[in-house]
Amino acid sequence: MQQTQSEKLKQVGPGGTSGGPGPREREPFNYTDLGLRLIGLAFIDGIAIWFALSIYSRENSPIIPIALLLVTALINVIFLYGPLYPVRWLTPGLLMLLLMVIYPLGYNIYISFTNNSSGHTLTREQVVNQLKQQTYQPANAVTYSMTVYRNAAGQFKVVLKNPTNNTAFIGDQNGLQPYTAPATLPASLDGGYNKLTPFQAAAQQQALQNLNLRSNDLAIEIVSGSEAKESRSKYSYDAGSGKLMDLQTNTVYTPVNGTFTSPDGKTLTPGFTDLAGFDNYARVFTSGDITGPFIGVFIWTFIFAGMSVFLTFSVGLGMALVLNDDDLPLRTLFRVLLFIPYTIPAFISSLVWAGLFSIVGPVGEGFKSLFGQGFSFFSDPNAAKAMLLFVNTWLGYPYMMLICLGALQSIPADIYEAATIDGANRVQKFFSLTLPLLLVSVGPLLIGSFAFNFNNFGIIQLITQGGPADASTTTPAGKTDILISYTYRLAFGTGKGQDLGLAATISLFIFIIIAAITTFSFRYTKQLEEVLN
Repeated sequence: MQQTQSEKLKQVGPGGTSGGPGPREREPFNYTDLGLRLIGLAFIDGIAIWFALSIYSRENSPIIPIALLLVTALINVIFLYGPLYPVRWLTPGLLMLLLMVIYPLGYNIYISFTNNSSGHTLTREQVVNQLKQQTYQPANAVTYSMTVYRNAAGQFKVVLKNPTNNTAFIGDQNGLQPYTAPATLPASLDGGYNKLTPFQAAAQQQALQNLNLRSNDLAIEIVSGSEAKESRSKYSYDAGSGKLMDLQTNTVYTPVNGTFTSPDGKTLTPGFTDLAGFDNYARVFTSGDITGPFIGVFIWTFIFAGMSVFLTFSVGLGMALVLNDDDLPLRTLFRVLLFIPYTIPAFISSLVWAGLFSIVGPVGEGFKSLFGQGFSFFSDPNAAKAMLLFVNTWLGYPYMMLICLGALQSIPADIYEAATIDGANRVQKFFSLTLPLLLVSVGPLLIGSFAFNFNNFGIIQLITQGGPADASTTTPAGKTDILISYTYRLAFGTGKGQDLGLAATISLFIFIIIAAITTFSFRYTKQLEEVLN
């Protein structure tokens, strides 16, 4: 039966399609929301511009300020451009990722390609400015006797007398003028300037250096509270060639690896931070003092991290299995007592255990009573490593016990009933059901625990300080050092100052190792989950 035109029109909605919605009414523009966004963005932009200018003034490099301003501009686009509205909720997290992860990682990579170390922490411009401030006294330069005057406003005048020809000058912030000085200088000058004693003038030496005192082409340098001498800048800098000239000896210094060096090998200090290419990476593999103990430290780091995870997980899981038994008397009390080590700050527990294991501590005294002689856990490498593993197990098992207990309670009881019907015993249930199901839920936490212990600098530093020392190397490496503590000692514990370039290089190796292990472990955990499902 054919529909009439009126019936068809009744079925057509106001939007023009059958049963469809009509045209959506346009919402009124929210000026309040726009105003709040503009105020917030103005505040963020102001902080970003100020921060960029401060970084540029300090680093004298436009790279980081430009990157900061580009990120700020992107934030403005996100919050003002309608289609990007959902991205606004991700912006805080992305900014934290950029500031806390990406920027430190990128800066660490940059430092690894530089010679940043003690004596090479300043920029080239800062070093040049420091060297250009150095002066020397040329031949026939005059040393003046000086008398200082000061008024109530804190302004200074100085009277300089040439002892060789009795000529005199008077000077202030406006310059130096000839002065007819009496045989005995007055106690005050016109303008309320009162005479200072040499001791008082010496206390104002920094302020006096700001006076504009020059004699012909020579500057007059104040050297004490009663003496000034003619001097000349010792160095001049040619920005085009990057070379520095000693005006006193006419020696030309060329920048070599961040140090101004003369043709005969003489160097000027301080040096400046400069790109070193792959020199730091080459040192890791070619320097005997670094690569010598590196293999031993590398192996012990894996053993320490792996055994720490294995022991803490084993002890924690064993405790969790016991506490998960409903028939255990005083179960709540045991849970509280076993969790106590986790409530005490780790650095306090570490120091307490270090005292207990000392040669005069209870553990050391116990070994003495058993074996008839004292025993030091800190002088024997194997004993020191066993001590570290014991203390780390004590510190870490409550956490593993807690997460295993929660994971055990989430396993359905009916699968155990089905396994009992199939004739499985307790050992078979544990290895076929309990452990695989636990690994699915706690596997990522075990990976995180391995990464934490791989970089567990605190326990090494607090208990053994990396000792006992490795006698086979001249570097401050110890038998219980892990990679992170070994890096710290290479960078700061050599007695030669800091070496941030080398430390950044080795820390990148640590990052690559951790990233590779974590990627492999997560892939294995995912495969295990797929098999169990």
